[in-house]
Amino acid sequence: MKKRWYVLVSALLACGSVFAGGGKESAPAAAQKAEPVKLKWAHVYETSEEFHKWALWAADEIQKRTNGAYQIEVFPASSLGKESDIVQGLSLGSVDIVYAGAAFIGNTYGPIAMGEAPFMFTGFDHFQKYAKSPFFQELADGYAKASGGNKITSVTYYGARCVTSNKPINVPADMKGLKIRVPNAPLYLMFTEAVGANAAPIAFAEVYLALQQHVVDAQENPLPTIQAKKFYEVQKYINLTQHIVNNLLTIVSSNTWNKLSDANKKIFADVLIEASDKCSVAISKAEGDLVTWFEQQGNIVNKVDRTPFIEAVAPSLKSSPRMTWTLEQYNKMQALR
Repeated sequence: MKKRWYVLVSALLACGSVFAGGGKESAPAAAQKAEPVKLKWAHVYETSEEFHKWALWAADEIQKRTNGAYQIEVFPASSLGKESDIVQGLSLGSVDIVYAGAAFIGNTYGPIAMGEAPFMFTGFDHFQKYAKSPFFQELADGYAKASGGNKITSVTYYGARCVTSNKPINVPADMKGLKIRVPNAPLYLMFTEAVGANAAPIAFAEVYLALQQHVVDAQENPLPTIQAKKFYEVQKYINLTQHIVNNLLTIVSSNTWNKLSDANKKIFADVLIEASDKCSVAISKAEGDLVTWFEQQGNIVNKVDRTPFIEAVAPSLKSSPRMTWTLEQYNKMQALR
């Protein structure tokens, strides 16, 4: 009887160890790595453009540096809406990261738009100093307060806008009465008003046809855009006025940013700044390469003396109803030259 009791107890203990072992086996399954947080990055640029290339790089790099904790999908070419839609999406929670033009973001916080005022920058080097300056951070902080906490991590060089036309543009007087297509934004009108041109805010998609049919005489855009949109086919002269330095801000929504740990905030910021820096250098290089390329297409690249144009605009940068910045802020920007 005792022997039978011993056998029964041994069997029960063996079963218990199996069950206990099963419990131990299930523990790793319960502690499996959490699913990655999926984020959306939206912009309005084409997949062939540097902006998209470096957004993809940043998304991949963030996933690596956070050990897969964050997975960012990039939505290009206005696939989630036009610029106003995706910026609004930061507050609605429909997107997490966007590229947005400084002039557009100026609708929320005026001073941040000053980077796209005519001749605000002396050139690419001045822009780079601004991008790394405490003054840029000061403006970014101002936008954060005005937008409810959206975080501007970095600024990317978009290119310097140049006038294309069918006649040479050498001095401001050459633009007097010229019907030129510009975006319908106050800072772009500041330039046309200063040189006496007639601004025509035609939709971007219609610019090529408007030039071809002589609805307008001229247009202005950075060299990579002039190439991509084939404006050089219907305009003989590419005048290197370089009157506005376009720049894009990389913005993370407040909802997304506030959920990041301090360590991950640093990773996001470091990667997004690095992506902006690399993209900026690539675009600046493309501008230099395109001068020869346009000449090979039969265009005349007119290397104008920008001084008279700068002098024509200068008073408006310090005193104008179109100013969205203070004189103090203007002086801070110029101190970075």
